[in-house]
Amino acid sequence: MAGLNISIAFFVSMVAICEVCRRLPKRLCPSGLYQSVVKEFAASLQLASCCQELRMLVEIGPWGGGFGPDVVLTLLFLLFLTHGLSFAGASGNPSVSFQEFLTKDSSCLSTLGKVISQYAGMEAAKVLTTRYWAWELTDFHMIQNLMAQDCSSPLHSSVSQGMFVEAVCALLFHFTLLRFHHSHAMYRVPAVALIVTVLAYTAGPYTAAFFNPTLALTLTFHCSGVTLLENITVYCLGPIVGMVVAVFLYHGNIPLLFQRNLLYYQKSKYRTPKGKVASLKQDEAKDLWDPKKGQPRSKPDHGHRTE
Repeated sequence: MAGLNISIAFFVSMVAICEVCRRLPKRLCPSGLYQSVVKEFAASLQLASCCQELRMLVEIGPWGGGFGPDVVLTLLFLLFLTHGLSFAGASGNPSVSFQEFLTKDSSCLSTLGKVISQYAGMEAAKVLTTRYWAWELTDFHMIQNLMAQDCSSPLHSSVSQGMFVEAVCALLFHFTLLRFHHSHAMYRVPAVALIVTVLAYTAGPYTAAFFNPTLALTLTFHCSGVTLLENITVYCLGPIVGMVVAVFLYHGNIPLLFQRNLLYYQKSKYRTPKGKVASLKQDEAKDLWDPKKGQPRSKPDHGHRTE
């Protein structure tokens, strides 16, 4: 349990460090630069460092520490609860940034800045976590340093199956984000943390369930067993396809490309009350009936006048 306690202390320390990185430049940087660069860098640094430590526990914990997947899944849920409350609107995920671009919530320049910041933050997390492991504070870290010399890819299926798994995970993840986008954080954050935990438990044995291209690039692309093209197909193309499908299913179109709803029938925004419709029909019937002659009035001729 000592190794697990040190890992938990590492999680808490990284959250605190990244929170300082978010707060210090807030008054110094312009609003646009802060939103698209600083917040995304801090969120990516926090996400990637915690995911690397958690992945180490997944690989070594069951036989090196004697704890099962329930401990890791609980930590994953708690970490994403913390991420959701501390990210302050950032995502640390390029798929989410592209989603905001497709829904016209973010400009092209802002999206590009976010993606670059996410990559920089995750590379910084990789360097920081590697140096932290070099201290070998626990036996887990010593074993991890030995394994890191020859890591293997987490893809344990064919490329087509892996792409399908990542696409489905991204579809469910992004649909949850869209569904709870305008909800209060009390509902949105647990919902996102829960769907991430469920997807990690379900799809983890096949692809490690990243559905985050930059995170997968940082953690797995250097490992042996899979080519660069196969990694791009599974961990980049799969999440992007799933995200686009989620946006289309939720909005009925791609807001950046189409104005018209292509999937759902939209009723008229303005509706006439039923009582008013009935009274209008009665008034129209009275206008067409001549009570003196006891017969319907002749309709006025709106044809062309003859001279």
